[in-house]
Amino acid sequence: MDDHDTSYRLLFSHVEMIRELLRGFVPGDWVRELDLNTLEKMNGSYVSDDLRSRHSDAVWRVRWGPRWVYIYLLLEFQSTVDRFMPVRILSYIGLLYQDLIQRKELDKTRRLPAVLPIVLYNGKRRWRAPIALEPLIQAMPEALREFQPQQRFLLLDEGACAEPPGARRNLVAALFQLEHSASPEALQRVLTLLVDWLDTPEMADLRRHFVEWLQRRGPSLDPVTHWREINDLQEANTMLEDRIREWKAQYRREGLAAGREEGIEQGLEQGIEQGSIQEARAILSRQLTRRFGNIPAAVETRLSLASREQLEHWIDCFYDATTLDEVFR
Repeated sequence: MDDHDTSYRLLFSHVEMIRELLRGFVPGDWVRELDLNTLEKMNGSYVSDDLRSRHSDAVWRVRWGPRWVYIYLLLEFQSTVDRFMPVRILSYIGLLYQDLIQRKELDKTRRLPAVLPIVLYNGKRRWRAPIALEPLIQAMPEALREFQPQQRFLLLDEGACAEPPGARRNLVAALFQLEHSASPEALQRVLTLLVDWLDTPEMADLRRHFVEWLQRRGPSLDPVTHWREINDLQEANTMLEDRIREWKAQYRREGLAAGREEGIEQGLEQGIEQGSIQEARAILSRQLTRRFGNIPAAVETRLSLASREQLEHWIDCFYDATTLDEVFR
């Protein structure tokens, strides 16, 4: 398990994160019937050796009326999608049930508790594999269907779940936004929210684990910021503010190099006002490339054909955009 995986696991060892996960990402009215104050993490001695070897997983339980519901959270940190994930889930839940039976943890009804298996996937590719076992089993005589195992899981594909910062107050949503931030500005917006949300003494450990996550994950999100040097969330927020100011200064220098003493913004706008639409196109193209990397040929074509009004609109969008698509929305 690498450092990123470890820091992620630490975050989901906090009851606050599991509570926010259930509230914010598990569908169904039944979640409101859970007593989230009874959330309890199962320690290592509670599970079998086989199950304990799944270091990146977490098992919690929570009261639903008089009964326990078990939450099996599988943290999946791999670049490729596992087509046979339902088989793995079936195996893990079977091990959990065996352990409960052996330890005589069943209630007086001698019936097994309900289990909600959640797969939290943070790969770049969207998850396209089955989330149920049935599609993985070959065709069979109809009479055999009733004898086949059934298993499905709740998939949380972070890239598909990520929302704009501040869309709702939810710590897990904020983590997903951090993970998939496209720019220092986007990172800084989320960190500003976290500094506010976690500003209580009882959140000290969770704040510390968010910092550890940033120290380990941050370099891949923004390699210029010195993530290893940060000690708290406010410090990280301040460092990103400085980083953003550096970016803006860099854009201004680019505008000056293009012959506009007023900087990029005024240079672009004056180019349009003075009829130098071609010059404005060239500067905007350079800034798009600097911020987002090589731009597609289709975008270059749109720029070359753009009218004065279209350029003005794209320039306005450019200043706040975190992705290329946001410029041309």
